[in-house]
Amino acid sequence: MSAADNTPRATRHARGKRPVFYATPGLDEAMSMIVVLAQELSVLRDRVDAIERVSAKRGIDLAAEIEALVLDQAALDARELQRQQLLERLYYVVRKEAKELQDADSKQRYDEVINETAQA
Repeated sequence: MSAADNTPRATRHARGKRPVFYATPGLDEAMSMIVVLAQELSVLRDRVDAIERVSAKRGIDLAAEIEALVLDQAALDARELQRQQLLERLYYVVRKEAKELQDADSKQRYDEVINETAQA
């Protein structure tokens, strides 16, 4: 992982309503999650293919090396960070929608309290 990968980035959100393609509630979000997983799988397959090809050219028995590999704590921590980042991307749409619903609910309650107070 390069130093550029560790720089904090602002989260960007698309504005406006998301298009709805399926009538079943939650199916659009599930499809979004499936697409994220498919993208990750595609990238991983490309990388594994590249690793296998480079290793074979150098005469390395990659399968045996992988079976014998013992990870240190730093490697385990790095893997956990990558898992968390994947989960962030995977659940992005669901979390964004939940936040929008929470914000709408808060505004609606605020407006109701203001109206009730004004009428009292």
